[in-house]
Amino acid sequence: FRAVYNRAVDLRKAPYVPHLFRSVYTGTRADHKRALSDEDMKKVFADLSRSSGVSLRLRRAHEFFILMFLLRGIPFVDLAYLHKNDLRDNVITYRRRKTGRPLSVMLTPEAMILVKKYMNCDSSSPYLFPFLESREGTKEAYREYQLALRSFNQQLMLLGELLGLGDKLSSYTARHTWATTAYYCEIHPGIISEAMGHSSITVTETYLKPFRSKKIDEANRQVVDFVRRSTGGLTS
Repeated sequence: FRAVYNRAVDLRKAPYVPHLFRSVYTGTRADHKRALSDEDMKKVFADLSRSSGVSLRLRRAHEFFILMFLLRGIPFVDLAYLHKNDLRDNVITYRRRKTGRPLSVMLTPEAMILVKKYMNCDSSSPYLFPFLESREGTKEAYREYQLALRSFNQQLMLLGELLGLGDKLSSYTARHTWATTAYYCEIHPGIISEAMGHSSITVTETYLKPFRSKKIDEANRQVVDFVRRSTGGLTS
């Protein structure tokens, strides 16, 4: 909004108001945890085929959520706008709509199964998945995307309630969960940043900041346990 306003001022289509955004926070905040806990991850990534009360729409949302995680936490907007020609053999190549950065993702066998299951069967459609029908860049396509995102998040909310998750499930949960899982696997934040197509490593660090204290505490526990095993105890 600030960028659009500044552009409008430059074009003399809006009056200049000093400090208009002074009270508006426009940075990236890390005070809200969006990633799944270990316990919730087990619930979400479990097979729902034997669960009762799972509709086809709910099962579809569940499997798309897993696919988003398998595609390195791809945002829903990038998933919805993927084209059929973005997929070649077992590699998806696309450009992030938010940052414009090009990304290439090699599909795991699990991801390929889901891609083939939900691929758009309409030969006249350029889109890889059947979220959109209208031509890209039109108001109709954007409206279809908004409706698809709203429906997807509604189904994820129902899924979270069905599974008894501790935190709310949303389209962005898969992205944050992939980032924090990679962090716990000792993958360098720079690699995580490249994998997710972030504009800078600073953005990635805001994803990981809420989890660093926990990881430091875990490291301290490992040190204490090592000393305890080596010395036979820490107290007399």
